[in-house]
Order: sequence, then structure tokens, then C-alpha cells
Amino acid sequence: MSRAHRLLAAIAFAACAFAPAAQARATVDDVPVGALADLPKEARAVDARIRSGGPFRYDRDGVVFGNRERMLPPKPRGYYHEYTVPTPGVRSRGARRIVCGGPPRSPDACYYTDDHYRTFRRIRE
Repeated sequence: MSRAHRLLAAIAFAACAFAPAAQARATVDDVPVGALADLPKEARAVDARIRSGGPFRYDRDGVVFGNRERMLPPKPRGYYHEYTVPTPGVRSRGARRIVCGGPPRSPDACYYTDDHYRTFRRIRE
């Protein structure tokens, strides 16, 4: 094996060995999947409020999420709605959200982001 091939093999091995855990999770529609139980307690509480129809803490909770970032599976406008997940110690709405698609009290799928829509995990009940 040439030196270049050995170097490429070493790089490929390192990339696999040190890949983030999120990449190792199962995916649905190319979105990583994580268990509801693994989310912060604030996210679990918001999920419960979504399924019971509220009440919600912020006026913007329940507004249509446009999926402009195209990080979630493509759906017609109005399918997704977003909800704020409070962040302890942060006065603003912060970056954490749950975005659900489908009927409000019994969504088809919900997704969690803790970085203001840059990445999502599909929530597995």
C-alpha cells in the first residue's frame, strides 16, 4: 500500500472512530432520531403541553414553522408549528424549540432543536 493510500485509510478510520454520536443514531428522512426521555426536562414538559393543547408560555408558540432551512422533510406550508423550549437562565426565548407536523394535539412527528434550527432530532416517544 502506498503512503498516500495509508494516509487516506488513516483519515477515513479517524473520521469514523471520532464521528459525533448524533451521526451514529438511526435516522428518519435523513433527520437523526432521539428519545423523548433523553431531552431536557423543559422539552419533555413542552411536548406534554403540545399533546394536551396548552397552555403555552410564549405568544409565538404554535405559529407556523416555514421550514425555510429545509432541515425537515418537505411538507406543505402550515404543516409544521413551532414551540419554545425554555432555557434556564436565559431571559429571551433562547434557541431551543420543538417543531411538530400534523394535527396539533396528535402530531405525525415532532423534532427538537437546541441551536435555533441549525440541527434537528426527530423525537421518538
